[in-house]
Amino acid sequence: MKTRTLGRNGPEIGAIGYGAMSFSDMYGPTNETESHAILNACRDMGVTHIDSANVYGMGKSENAIGSYLRSNPGARDEFVIATKATITRDADGNRTFDNSADHLEAELDKSLARLGVDCVDLFYAHRRDPRFTPEETAANLGRLVDKGKTRAIGLSEVAPTTLRRAMAAYPIAAVQSEYSLSTRFPDLGLVQTCAELGVAMVAFSPVGRSLLTDHPIPRERIPSLDFLAQNPRFVEPNLSENLRITDEFRALAAEMGLPAAGLANAWLLSRGPHVIPIPGTRSVDHLRECLAGGDVTLSQDDLDRIEKVLPVGWAHGDRYSEAQWIGPERYC
Repeated sequence: MKTRTLGRNGPEIGAIGYGAMSFSDMYGPTNETESHAILNACRDMGVTHIDSANVYGMGKSENAIGSYLRSNPGARDEFVIATKATITRDADGNRTFDNSADHLEAELDKSLARLGVDCVDLFYAHRRDPRFTPEETAANLGRLVDKGKTRAIGLSEVAPTTLRRAMAAYPIAAVQSEYSLSTRFPDLGLVQTCAELGVAMVAFSPVGRSLLTDHPIPRERIPSLDFLAQNPRFVEPNLSENLRITDEFRALAAEMGLPAAGLANAWLLSRGPHVIPIPGTRSVDHLRECLAGGDVTLSQDDLDRIEKVLPVGWAHGDRYSEAQWIGPERYC
């Protein structure tokens, strides 16, 4: 697989990473054995960047990674591990965010214990807490670099202006945001700002939560998946329209000799040398499909054909429901 750099002065990693939310039960039940099989496959196929968070299964994802590292001495040196914190709950059980120095350090300490490591390679503020300026959040994260608990820091779901302000206070290695052929708002400033500042643009949900694959999640399973059951793109009539439109993309991918997921990730890699997709999956076979785009260089003709079947704005429904929109910064 091709390689990319995780930020201007960061480590070299495989061009496609792995999003370990799938080690939780977000998209269906999973277990440690299945998660370990994915990590074995990552090592075999050149995936070196593993992205997790404290809230993925309330520690389940990090625990799976930690148990794998304990069972496979030497594996830690092969992986560049990222995790995130700040999403929490108030006394009434409502989701809220905490970018305070004490909260960030306490949560990172818990993550380090679950992972079984002394230091992670990248630690993100998962959401921006409006009680803190971008400069304050960056400084609070930066303290953890100074203490040796993370090698670099990042931000998630933020506006370009937030990135600029944070960067002035402490070097930001990466910004994570949903980005794919179905969610293209980062093209309206974030992708460009990351490139200008030497920041990695880490793209989560790069295959559109399965819409951009050869086998989208069956509609009969969606009601059992809390996130998708509320997501506008996966409720009718939007779901049927989105499946109909992406059928053309699946046909184009087959014509080009690629799995649809591979073509979706190859498109993201074409957006700039700083863009790093992190698909997640519970299936080694699907991981292989995602990684099929890792060594593909798309021509302008290829890009034009993709644009013809999936033009900007093709998706029916917003990427989040109103409840799911709490936290991410809207900047366009």
